[in-house]
Amino acid sequence: MKRVSILGATGSVGTSTLDLIERAPDAFEVEALTANRDVGKLAAAARRVGAKLAVVGDEACLPALRDALGDSGIEAAGGEQAVIEAAARPVDWTMAAIVGTAGLKPVMASLARGGAVALANKEALVSAGDVMMAAARQAGTTLLPVDSEHNAVFQCLDDCPPERIRRIILTASGGPFRERSLAEMQGITPEQAVAHPNWSMGAKISVDSATMMNKGLELIEAYHLFPVTPEQLDVLVHRQSVIHSMVEYVDGSTLAQLGSPDMRVPIAHALAWPDRMETPCERLDLARIGRLDFEAPDMERFPALALARAALSAGGGRPAILNAANEVAVAAFLDRRIGFLEIAAIVGDVLQRFDPAGPQTLDAVLAIDAEARALARERVKDCAA
Repeated sequence: MKRVSILGATGSVGTSTLDLIERAPDAFEVEALTANRDVGKLAAAARRVGAKLAVVGDEACLPALRDALGDSGIEAAGGEQAVIEAAARPVDWTMAAIVGTAGLKPVMASLARGGAVALANKEALVSAGDVMMAAARQAGTTLLPVDSEHNAVFQCLDDCPPERIRRIILTASGGPFRERSLAEMQGITPEQAVAHPNWSMGAKISVDSATMMNKGLELIEAYHLFPVTPEQLDVLVHRQSVIHSMVEYVDGSTLAQLGSPDMRVPIAHALAWPDRMETPCERLDLARIGRLDFEAPDMERFPALALARAALSAGGGRPAILNAANEVAVAAFLDRRIGFLEIAAIVGDVLQRFDPAGPQTLDAVLAIDAEARALARERVKDCAA
């Protein structure tokens, strides 16, 4: 029986992970579940899977969590430090699915503990890739990618030496506005931006997909996960979301991983790795799908992708700045304080104004993140004025 913890258990990835665990109750023992504020959903999940510990990040919600757990015997805790301590508990496998840099400290605690960490928090690796990978190596931790694109690459890589890899190609759906002009995108609303045509995701990730910043963050993530240079990473728009990524080798062979656009597929691969497990996911019917289309991304209409590429090439603190400014800008857009096209504009402006040395410690990463957020908030105020 595999002992597991889920950090971010009430989000879309956490919920999908719980769904798979509940379908194989004899295979998994749940140690800890965490959430930010959703007490009702967290307590219900903890009861269903018999978790030993449930933690809310917002300590003010702890009394409500204790009430919701009642006499279940499940331990309750609250606050940032309690989430970090939950992440450090000894388990075989941890799902790291806390969105944004809020998940950075818990992820680091999981990596330092050892075992396997399934990473769905791309922002942590973008901001602190060097620091995180060093921690994983030191602890002997196995890092399993859960993003559909990186999980696809992970499945396509064989045992040949890294120098035999020519390219890694990440596919992108193009989001809901792939055929809109810049003028048409000017008036995009939050409701339109979160309505992804293929995937069911949280609001922040859906907006990132709509701007294609999501793919830019994934380029940086792939650089840390796989043995390639920035120049060996490409993006291809594939609107059907059937091929999730590809690896091209020096002999001309290209291996692709295909599957339905359901996050339970890559989650199940990471959950069962190195084995595989049954899922209820829809099977591909390629005859019904009929065709697979591809096109190069339009950097003019989606400047966020170009910003991410530049940040990856520059290195240092640039990826952390990119991520922090984007989180602030996306939150402002969802709150209707800025327009859709201003998201990338704000990120680009912050990148121009701030260029620190590359962070070597977690504290240095967090300091860069804080400064970038402060600069981004100033720009949001300018846009909203």
